[in-house]
Amino acid sequence: MSGRVPGPGLRPFSPFSIKTKLGTLVVVSVFITTGLLMVAMRTATEVRFITVFSVIASMLITQFVAHSLTAPLDEMTTVAKAISHGDFTRRVRGSGRRDELGDLAATINLMADDLEAVDHHRKELVANVSHELRTPIAALRAVLENVVDGVSAADPETMRTALKQTERLGRLVETLLDLSRVDNGVVPLKARGFEVWPYLSGVLKESGLAAAGRPGLASGSGGHTRNDVHLHLDVFPPDLVAHADAERLHQVVANLIDNAVKHSPPHGRVTVRARSAEGPGSLVLEVLDEGPGIPESERLRVFERFNRGSARGGDGGTGLGLAIARWAVGLHGGHIGVAESPRGCRILVTLPGSSQPTR
Repeated sequence: MSGRVPGPGLRPFSPFSIKTKLGTLVVVSVFITTGLLMVAMRTATEVRFITVFSVIASMLITQFVAHSLTAPLDEMTTVAKAISHGDFTRRVRGSGRRDELGDLAATINLMADDLEAVDHHRKELVANVSHELRTPIAALRAVLENVVDGVSAADPETMRTALKQTERLGRLVETLLDLSRVDNGVVPLKARGFEVWPYLSGVLKESGLAAAGRPGLASGSGGHTRNDVHLHLDVFPPDLVAHADAERLHQVVANLIDNAVKHSPPHGRVTVRARSAEGPGSLVLEVLDEGPGIPESERLRVFERFNRGSARGGDGGTGLGLAIARWAVGLHGGHIGVAESPRGCRILVTLPGSSQPTR
């Protein structure tokens, strides 16, 4: 990996290594002692004075060399203790030294970088899990509150909707844990062929249920209740079939709808459009809203984690919805981005489908 220092067995020889410095110290001490003895022999100076001068000179040189070796070790000890207590921001100076201590400093800094990255991913995972669990919980709560308040009857259809949300909640607990393995590229995809119209109809229905609760009930990640936005589905051809991981794609569509609804004007319209692309089972999804849109300068940054999109106004969310959508699309080998639109925001998703004909 780029930036990693060579291991002890692979470190190239350096003329400034610790062994070289210690050898130089011995040679210099011998030369000083020999020189002082030669001076004593020529000037008739007593040997005891020469011995004292030789010892003092050797001690001064030894002290200088020892300080250059022990000072970095003291700093490394301090940084290592800080890292052991969870402070991953500390770094060791002197990683550019051309000796073993420089290699050790670079290794400690590399370890701190890795630990800081792991800690950051752990915090992101907790935020992702919290974000993804809110939508099915909100939908389930809306169904149950409507039944308790007498707004709707506890008929089989309503109970099936509640059961479906409960099942999805259980699946999310398992599937969201795969975020911890994103960097390793080992997240499995359970791709299959499915009809797009009934699938997207179910996603839109769930999104409508999540926003149909009483005032104060949060929908998705934004913390807003929007039941004044009209959701419209446009699939062509009507019997369109796609090949993808249905659960992952649900994350994409639900987050895009949630984001579009939050930024729609009062009584606005959100359109989910599905078309076939080149290749069997391929799919092109578009989610369009009538909100303020996203400036071109921010169209790449909106997919970064914790980016709330300043141009569209702070919405109180965690800034993870579009990041999760990009992650799920990337697992399929697809592409997601902000496309040009004469009005509002238009998110375009392209999935490659399957290399085999979809049935």
